[in-house]
Parts: sequence; C-alpha cells; structure tokens
Amino acid sequence: MLPTVKKNKINKTKNKKQKPSLLSSNIKPTNIIVLNGFGLLLVDLIFVAGIGFFSLCFLMTSLGGQFSAKRLGDSPFSIRTEVLGGLESRGVLRKISDMLEIIMKRIDTLSKMSNSSESHRLEELSSALHRFQPVGLVERIQAIAQNVSDMAIRMEQILKKTNIPARGESIIYVWVARTEHFLVWMRARWTSDPCYSFYGVDGSDCSFLIYLSEVEWFCPPLAWRNQSSHPTTSSLPKRQAYFRSDLSLLLERVGSGKESLSFMRRRMRRLAAQWAAAARRLDERLRSQYRVQKRILVHVGFLTEESGDVFSPKVLKGGPLGEMVQWADILTTLHVLGHNLKISLSVKELQGSLGVPPGRGSCPLIGPLPFDLIYTDYHGLQQMKQHMGLSFRQHRCHIRVIDTFGTEPAYNNEEYATLHGYRTNWGYWNLNCKQYMTMFPHTPDNSFMGFVTEELNQTEQFNIKRDKVNNMAVVYGKEASMWKGEEKLLTILHRYMDIHGTVYYEAQRPPEVPAFVRNHGLLPQQELQQLLRKAKLFLGFGFPYEGPAPLEAIANGCVFLQPKFSPPHSSLNHEFFRGKPTSREVSSQHPYTEQYIGKPHVITVDFNNSQEFETAVQDILKEKVEPFIPYEYTCEGMLERVNAYIQHQDFCHHSSPFPTANESRSWPGNPPSPFLQLPNSTALIWALNITAPACWPPLSALRLFLSPEASSCVKTCQDAGLICEPSYFPFINRNFYFFYFLCFMYSTSVYVNAKHQRLCPCRDYLYGQVALCRDCL
Repeated sequence: MLPTVKKNKINKTKNKKQKPSLLSSNIKPTNIIVLNGFGLLLVDLIFVAGIGFFSLCFLMTSLGGQFSAKRLGDSPFSIRTEVLGGLESRGVLRKISDMLEIIMKRIDTLSKMSNSSESHRLEELSSALHRFQPVGLVERIQAIAQNVSDMAIRMEQILKKTNIPARGESIIYVWVARTEHFLVWMRARWTSDPCYSFYGVDGSDCSFLIYLSEVEWFCPPLAWRNQSSHPTTSSLPKRQAYFRSDLSLLLERVGSGKESLSFMRRRMRRLAAQWAAAARRLDERLRSQYRVQKRILVHVGFLTEESGDVFSPKVLKGGPLGEMVQWADILTTLHVLGHNLKISLSVKELQGSLGVPPGRGSCPLIGPLPFDLIYTDYHGLQQMKQHMGLSFRQHRCHIRVIDTFGTEPAYNNEEYATLHGYRTNWGYWNLNCKQYMTMFPHTPDNSFMGFVTEELNQTEQFNIKRDKVNNMAVVYGKEASMWKGEEKLLTILHRYMDIHGTVYYEAQRPPEVPAFVRNHGLLPQQELQQLLRKAKLFLGFGFPYEGPAPLEAIANGCVFLQPKFSPPHSSLNHEFFRGKPTSREVSSQHPYTEQYIGKPHVITVDFNNSQEFETAVQDILKEKVEPFIPYEYTCEGMLERVNAYIQHQDFCHHSSPFPTANESRSWPGNPPSPFLQLPNSTALIWALNITAPACWPPLSALRLFLSPEASSCVKTCQDAGLICEPSYFPFINRNFYFFYFLCFMYSTSVYVNAKHQRLCPCRDYLYGQVALCRDCL
C-alpha cells in the first residue's frame, strides 16, 4: 500500500494565492500569440483547459446534479452534459484520456523542430507559453491525462454508490466546434509518421475526416460510412491447454542467432527430461481441472538490438547469466503448460506480432489485441509504449513484467513517485504491482516468477556422497573484480581448504586471484556442476546479488557461506541499487537463502570480523550436508506456480468488494459482520455465512491481524507463520470493516493505540511454495 500523504502538507497551500493554471476557466484567448502552424499547439492547450473544465462539470453531474455548460465565446468546444451510466461515462473519459496523450505527442513533435526559421518561431512560442503557464506545463498535461484515465474507473464506482441508473439516452457531446483546426493540423503533419498512411490518409480532406472520426475519434462519425466499431479484445473460442513434453518446437522458435540464445537453448535441452517428468506429475495432480490455453507473446526486450543487448557479447566472458537462466525457464514453462507461444526478439517482430501500424506510435492500434498475455521486461515495456502509442494504456493490463529486483508501489504510482521523490528511470508505470514478476519472493507486493534449479537423480545423489571432498571450496565470482580486496579472507580459508575459482581470463592469470587459488577459468555449465558436486563450500564475497548460483551450489550439496550487510544495502546507500524502483533493504548477498533455507545449508556471518569468519569455516568442516532444493525452484514447482498465475490472475476486470455502501445501508439495524474470530486466536477470517466475492487468492485464505505497535504487515504476518497479501487490501480498507475489527479488539481487551498499528491481511501458503495459498491451485 502507498503511504498516505499527510494532510497538513496539503492544507498549507489552501489559503495561498494560486498561480494561473491550465484548468483555470478565466484564461483569455487574447493573451495567446498565434504563430501560423505553431498556433495549433496553443489551440491544443485551450483544448486541455476545456477538458479540465469539462471534467469538473462531469463530476458534478455524476453526483446527481444538473449542469449545463454554455458555449464559451472563443472555446473550441461546445459542451452539453447529462447524468450518464457508468459504462457511458467510462468510455467518454477513456477517449478524453486518449486525446490528451495525442496532445503530448504533438507538443513533443513541435519541440523537436530543428531548422532555423522554425527554431526562431519556437522561441516565440515558448515565450508565449511561459506567460500562459510559468512552470510544469508538460508535467501538468501528463498529470491531467493520468487523472482522467483514473477518473474513468472512479466514475463507475461513484455512480454505483449513488445508485444512478444507466440511461442509454444519456449522452455527453464533446463535439469539436472548429473541425478546421484538426484538418489544418493533419494537412501540415500527416506525413510526419507513416502510421497515418497506413490507415488510409492520402492528403485529402476526405481521408483526414475518416481518420479523425474512425481511428482517433476527434470528429463525429460520418453518416455515409460503415459505423461498425473495432473490438478491443478477441472473441476466439476457448481451447483447453494440454501439457507438452517435446521441446523441439520451442527450440526452433528461440533460434540461435546470438550467443545468449544459444545459451538458453543449451539449458532447455539439458533440463528437457526434468521438465517432462515434472509435467507428468503435475498433470496427474491437476487432472480434474480445465486449463484454458492462452495466446502469449514473450518479448525479451533486453536482448533486442534496439536496447543495446549488452548481455550477448559477455556470455562467454564471465558476464551475468541470471537473466538468461530465468528467461529460458519462463519460455520452457509456458511451452510445457501447453500455451500458444509467440517469441519476439526485436522491435520489428514486436510491431508485427501486435499488429502495430508502422511509424513512431502517433496512431492508436485498432482491432483486438491478438494475445491474452504479454511477458516482457522494462526495456520491452518502454518499446511497447513507444510503438503502441495511445493503445498502450488500454492493453497494459495484459502485460507481465519480468523484474529481477522488484518494483515497490511508491515507485510504480507515477503521481506519488513524482511528488515524493521516488521517480526513477524504471518505475512509474501505474500497473498493478502484481504484474511485476521477480526472480525471488522479495516482496508480497509483486508476483514471484522464479526459475529452476537442476535436480539430481538417485545415482547422482549417491555419487555426491561418495565423491564429496571435505576440504574443497569454490569461490562465487566469475569476474576478477569480485575478488579484489578479499586477500585476508582467502588466506584464512586457505588454512583449512583448497580454493578453486572460475574466473574468466584471456591471456594471463588475473592479478586479483592469489597464487594459491586453482583457477579453472570460465567453465561450461555441466563442468561447473561437476566442480560443485565435489566441493564442500561455496563462498560469496557479497556480489553479485541474488543470483541463481547459490541455489545451484546448495542443490549439489555445498554449504553457502555469505556476508551479512550491516547496515543493509539499498538504493539509499549503495550504488548498485541506485535508480532501481525499490527501497528494499538487502541484509546479505542472498537474502532468500538466508531467510527461506538457512542453516546448515546457508551460513551468514559478518565478514569484517575475521574470527567470526574463521569459526564459520571450522563449523562447516564438521557438518554433513545433503543436497537440497526448495520445491518452488523445481520444474514442478515453477509449472504449478505459473499455471496458477495464468489461470487465475486477472488485472483487466475488477470485482467490487463486498458489501457495497448501498448494500450495507439496506440492512435494518447493524449489518452483519463479514468476519469471524478463529478459535484460540486474535485473527479474523471471512465468515462462512457471508458470500465471498470472486477474487484470487480466494478470501478463504484471508487471516486478519492487528499489528503490534510500529510493526509492518510483512513482519506481522511472518510472525504468525503467514504471508502478507496486498490483494486483500481492497476488501478490508473500508470504514465498514474497520468498525467491526476494532470493536472485536475492544471486546477481547487486546486493543492498543491504533495510531501506531496496522490492520494486516495475511494468508496461508503451501509448504515450499510461498506464492500460493492452500486454495490457490
């Protein structure tokens, strides 16, 4: 949940004299200098002012009043409003939001004019704009666009609460009084983006009117044209998904044009038998379930040439492989689950897959989205927004973002991030935070995607017990820079163990690696596995953070020894995390292994304390450790988790929390409580006699706790052996529910000062599968 903005910060400005605003209704056209073609931009700005005024009128009428806006003398609009139903209001507001985004693109186009004559005119325009609105013009327009988009959803909620009936005859007319304005703009700029020609614009006024009325909705429909609307989603019949064991089609689609793709293909082949066996086991468990086959686009943005693709050239030189490991496993998971998969590795392929018109994204995408789900990363997200243009906001609910370190709500919400200093190069996409999918279960705000760790068969496990060398250590670090400054610890370790390294080098031994270390150079994955199966200790020096290698070492019977960070590393104190959309504090090199696995497989100590480090090495020599893999990092665990996400997560449709305000008022006397106290516990559950709304995770998993003073909900749930579940907040963040919960606390005499406490929605989880509750499959 986002932190609440303190009211006193808002109230401080209440009595101050406000500067002129784009939304002010007293802006006089006489103050605007019209400079030939550049005057069109100013008309767009008047358009923004009109939209702001219209939005205010719309709010008033939505609450039940009647308002009639007479035509302003020099306004480009003629507005008539009536009360309308949720569906109508939402559609109109969506169109207004799209119009605002078009304005932003036109402002951007004009700002890029480069020849001398236009630059001179642009300076004059800039001066006029500063008189029109001194600062933050573009930011304000962006904020208005986002607010109008959000208003579409809020209007529907307001209309439902006030019980205003939907009336088909109720209409908002937002006709453009000066159609000539748009025609002039099209005549001047229709060649600026090839997408206009793609939609049939040929320079004639007739083609302009058709485009403006049927593609961008700026003009009223033309009576002589076919008025069939473009569907926004495909209505193809549903098909059942069946598990696959053959990876040949997937390997063909991945290709091998880059070393990164060759690495992914090798991994897929090596684990093919494990995927097939896991699919058979899960199929037996889910046999009674009907699984819908989804059309899925996977756009790996960080491997596109347009994003720079810095990973592929480093695959054979010790570069990071964690992202490619995860993407290889995601592709395999989606394929094995039986879905219709399309893979995109370039912007050109992305455009073709989505049916995006050629060009720079000035035109919207018409017709249905050809995919149910789109998996991408932050690079791909930016590419999609650039080329989908106005359609991106409409279809973004279908997107899943593979995000290694996670994105917190304060960074995801653009308005909050901008106002409170959380804006970075990666965040502020205004998605549902569950659309971000992480490598490890960092935070309950995001969804946990994960990856797969190679499992051992019985013969391999027997060989490990037989061949394990008790005094052999392997250092985690393929780049020489990761060893720098660690000579003291290596000298201590060398007293007890033979030390092996896998540091990449081209011509000579890296100077950072001591002479007593046996460096094997960069090893292929299978040879590295053999090395880990012999070693007793896998040693990390603090970097890289949260990679797959420690899990692979633990799976091969190694003890992972890692440093504790004091203070914890975060974007506030460490360069690596700076700019990432999270303030999460990292307590060690690999917090997941520390918190979810722990001793004897994982030892976390202060490496600044030589005695503590040496004692840990001595203890490891005495331990006998078996190979271990958490279930959620097995092939079956990943198939189970991703299948549940695909079948149940839905960010395009929102169910209303129960009961609504109208329902609660309709009950005589006190309405029934939706909560029931668990026996011998202070926790509350959803009452069985109250119909639970459809949601996922289901409300049967909900456990409500009042947190201790100054404790977070994450810690409160963890202390109760549960997981915090932000998806439940809409169902409890209501006065109606707080009333009953606090009354319950008063009656049991455990209530303390609520100013420092939180009402925490927790849920149960499956053993070894923290992402899923018991009823989530």
